[in-house]
Amino acid sequence: MSQTNRRFLLAKRPVGAVRRDDFSYETVPAEQPGEGQVLVRNLYLSLDPAMRGWMNEGKSYIPPVALGQVMRALGVGEVVASNHPDFKPGDHVSGALGVQDYFTGEPQGLHKIDPNLAPLPRYLSALGMTGMTAYFALLEVGQPKAGDTVVISGAAGAVGSIVGQIAKVKGCRVVGIAGGAEKCQYLKDELGFDGVIDYKAEDVLAGLKRECPKGVDVYFDNVGGEILDAVLTRINFKARIVICGAISQYNNKEAVKGPANYLALLVNRARMEGFVVMDHTKEYGKAAQEIAGWLASGQVKSKEDVVEGLETFPETLLKLFNGENFGKLVLKV
Repeated sequence: MSQTNRRFLLAKRPVGAVRRDDFSYETVPAEQPGEGQVLVRNLYLSLDPAMRGWMNEGKSYIPPVALGQVMRALGVGEVVASNHPDFKPGDHVSGALGVQDYFTGEPQGLHKIDPNLAPLPRYLSALGMTGMTAYFALLEVGQPKAGDTVVISGAAGAVGSIVGQIAKVKGCRVVGIAGGAEKCQYLKDELGFDGVIDYKAEDVLAGLKRECPKGVDVYFDNVGGEILDAVLTRINFKARIVICGAISQYNNKEAVKGPANYLALLVNRARMEGFVVMDHTKEYGKAAQEIAGWLASGQVKSKEDVVEGLETFPETLLKLFNGENFGKLVLKV
């Protein structure tokens, strides 16, 4: 009996914010696996700011999604049929499964996961690419030392919340920039951040002066734009700025706004470095083991914002860019 596969294909390159008509939505029979292939029923999909960049044409760290192709998305699912010796029906896997009910193809890049060790959505957050990004971007690029002041923008988001907790594990003073009283209270009361700045309710520069009286040693940037400019005015000698994302700029119809205060890097002999998590794939196992230990000990907490319904994909994706998600945004298929 063939399965029905609902799927979203990229129909055109978005201009500005993503709209539903940038995709075509269709229902087709799921392809049955050929030799060396598997059929996976998708259970949860990861919604990430990077998806907006994948829709653009042009050079990047990964080829863009082709027009007419299933929209790229990471996910977790269950193998329902297999013609591959390493996978059997009932196995749970994570990987690039696409915005659809079923993935059919070679299992290259798929990894087995254990639903008994953690809830499945956690393999898309702290134990997935989100956790890997936070871990390697902070520790390898930011290089925090005990006593450093670490500032994080988008701090209540998927990556930012994990970054702040790892920085606390490493003995840093952690200040989070987030939007709204509820998110800021969560960062302080639940995650143990030392200070918070509500960019929706106060001037960010004034908040930085209050929360970072000794300046900023590490800035973990998820948003770019005006907040990046403000932090650059407060950086210390030999500061490290991690460019993980710039969500404030992704839907621009004009050119991306670069940092106006970049000369602060020169004056302070500071370093600004971009980060792409795929550069560290060979080390994921080590990171996952350490993060799992922190989760088990309670030093790190993971929050997933789960929205139900594959059909809601375009609107749910926009929650990321409107600041509506709280923690890691996951779509339950």
